[in-house]
Amino acid sequence: MDQSDRYADLSLKEEDLIAGGEHVLVAYIMKPKAGFGGYLETAAHFAAESSTGTNVAVSTTDDFTRGVDALVYEIDEEANLMKIAYPTALFDRNITDGRAMLCSFLTLAIGNNQGMGDVEHAKIHDFWVPPAYLRLFDGPSTTIKDMWNVLGRPHVDGGFIVGTIIKPKLGLRPKPFADACYDFWLGGDFIKNDEPQGNQIFAPLKETITLVADAMKRAQDKTGEAKLFSANITADDHHEMVARGEFILETFGENADHVAFLVDGYVTGPAAITTARRTFPNQYLHYHRAGHGAVTSPSAMRGYTAFVLSKMARMQGASGIHTGTMGFGKMEGEAADKLMAYMITDDSADGPYFHQEWAGMNPTTPIISGGMNALRMPGFFENLGHSNLILTAGGGAFGHIDGAAEGAKSLRQAEQCWKEGADPLEFAKEHKQFARAFESFPGDADKLFPNWREALRINSAA
Repeated sequence: MDQSDRYADLSLKEEDLIAGGEHVLVAYIMKPKAGFGGYLETAAHFAAESSTGTNVAVSTTDDFTRGVDALVYEIDEEANLMKIAYPTALFDRNITDGRAMLCSFLTLAIGNNQGMGDVEHAKIHDFWVPPAYLRLFDGPSTTIKDMWNVLGRPHVDGGFIVGTIIKPKLGLRPKPFADACYDFWLGGDFIKNDEPQGNQIFAPLKETITLVADAMKRAQDKTGEAKLFSANITADDHHEMVARGEFILETFGENADHVAFLVDGYVTGPAAITTARRTFPNQYLHYHRAGHGAVTSPSAMRGYTAFVLSKMARMQGASGIHTGTMGFGKMEGEAADKLMAYMITDDSADGPYFHQEWAGMNPTTPIISGGMNALRMPGFFENLGHSNLILTAGGGAFGHIDGAAEGAKSLRQAEQCWKEGADPLEFAKEHKQFARAFESFPGDADKLFPNWREALRINSAA
């Protein structure tokens, strides 16, 4: 059934829809399945399935229903691009406070339409939210400024937070885990309790957290510097998440504001993020996106992109979200992914298809991880243009030839090298920990600085 006469209106202008402020605009890359009809017909069917329509005409449709149809307003068949305008009235609101909910946006924009028989594939590449609807989302309650405050940094451009992931991320018992935390904190700022870690039988959460809180106190006493810990409170159940969070805060006691809460936001969904955001508004909310590649990978033709995931995370209230390494680490990504970082940090930012004004909503910090070490960081900062982010380098710290604390110092020196605009090889001659990173990661050193052995007078290839 061709529904393009109802669910498509190519006379609509995007600037008019934006000025009207009553629609969420969504840009898809959509390919129709061969043998089912033309591009516009398939796009209209997609919009119908995403809003008020079905496969047949129904007797319950009235004039009001037609007024909240999703409408295809732009197509580019050669690029497989379609844009759909969703009236904000379509989306579900809380009965408790009238606020918006991300799960409703996902239910319509990327719900049943993913299983349509006439669609080969469809993926969201960008979306735009009007101001009146955007203000109904929580947004972050804490930001990187709160972490800078704990660390005694400036409130503006407080810079690089050097962090790690304890390795191995599974398999350590409580004391070895806490000992590794202490070792890193002698040189670094931030430790991420990794996404699979929780309450394993060989590492009960209550025992592990108690020892980590003690390690933090000892590291702070030893260094005279504040330290940060991101504790995983992810669970299927709201009450379990709250119980974990409350125990962690009680255990850290006077250092409770040094604690972030990590939530696996992709696998547990918007409800888990909102539980953490609203139950613990004073804690930094660390959004881990484990599993997202199932839909966001460039090789995945359905779902949505990593850019879209990050934008949704800011709306939900994530204080920080993993954004990959923009092609500078081991995880899939590109240098152009910096658009993602700008979208979640800036108040006015361009996406692939839409410009978004955030109207003062708090920013979300990029959290960088995945194969990063001191040698890769100067180029990364140069690409991004700033260093106001959190790094969680596992191998980049614990793989340093002189240990985790020296590895942390090498990462901090990498930021200094970039800020000074120094040549990394010349900088290394005066900065021991950074210099030793060349010997620690010779594969990267060979790729990035082919003459490093001669420049640093290293004779061995080991």
